[in-house]
Amino acid sequence: MISFGMMALVVDEYDKALSYYRDVLGFTLIEDTDMGNEKRWVVLEPSSSGARILLARATTQEQRAAIGNATGGRVAFFLYTTEFDETYERYLARGVEFVETPRHETFGRVVVFADCYGNKWDLIESSEL
Repeated sequence: MISFGMMALVVDEYDKALSYYRDVLGFTLIEDTDMGNEKRWVVLEPSSSGARILLARATTQEQRAAIGNATGGRVAFFLYTTEFDETYERYLARGVEFVETPRHETFGRVVVFADCYGNKWDLIESSEL
């Protein structure tokens, strides 16, 4: 059996990223371990889905250039919710930057937002759930 467990998200600074993903988006902090030499192992989980995000602080110019551009401007991440309206309103109140208004698609309701670095995310309520 193979399962997807975690992906790295390049950020400029651990505490700024942690504050955004935990306090604004409501992700759960799973681990924050000091690895020495200003490196930390910071893991967040959007819900109990099992998929996790490792905040990876950029240390090279090439890595810094990737901050906010995980997929060349395309939507990079997909959050699923069963409470679309509530989540959308909560994110609006917390200052999340939506790049469009919510829309209906064949698969359900969706809206795109940009995180604090400019990475694009879909917030989706599937019509199949």
